[in-house]
Amino acid sequence: MPRIGAYLAHPRPGSFNHAVFHTVVQHLRDLGCEVLAHDLYAEEFAPGLTADETETVLPVTGTQDSQVALHRAEVATLDAMVFVHPNWWGMPPSVLAGWVQRVLAPGVAYKLGTSEGEPEGLLRAGRALILNTSDTPADREEAEFGDPLQRIWEACVLPYVGVTDVRRVVFRTVTDSSDETRASWLHQARHHAAALLA
Repeated sequence: MPRIGAYLAHPRPGSFNHAVFHTVVQHLRDLGCEVLAHDLYAEEFAPGLTADETETVLPVTGTQDSQVALHRAEVATLDAMVFVHPNWWGMPPSVLAGWVQRVLAPGVAYKLGTSEGEPEGLLRAGRALILNTSDTPADREEAEFGDPLQRIWEACVLPYVGVTDVRRVVFRTVTDSSDETRASWLHQARHHAAALLA
């Protein structure tokens, strides 16, 4: 049974991000997956990296925070990951950025000091799906900003920890979207989630 971690980063219950997250989690469970689903805002995940967590000589459980320790233990067991979040200022929301910094830690998700000078990814999850919402049209995003979220996930974060198959889908523009469009997007989200199992 595939074990998949699903992470939601949006503070407002009832948001379209929530609809995407719950749709994907339920669909993966219907397909027989074990899904570890985390609504980071609802769980009040604290994003601030602590001083003791920057000590790379500590063992992988080197945190006084039991919630972080749980996430670290879980992420090491995943076969795939799904992240659902809006594009805010070209970045993930702070709670998810903090999750990356606190959970994908040295000794948990990667190790330094290899003979090639490159980090060695430690996660067994070979695939990740990022589902983003945006209110910026695609052509303006590309022309003015260069899509920084693509670089964050596909170049900076996930390959660093060993995830080589990174898929990203953007639903836009959300604010002026119709019910029919949103239903179509949810269908697409189910399709992309199922493709993680192929």
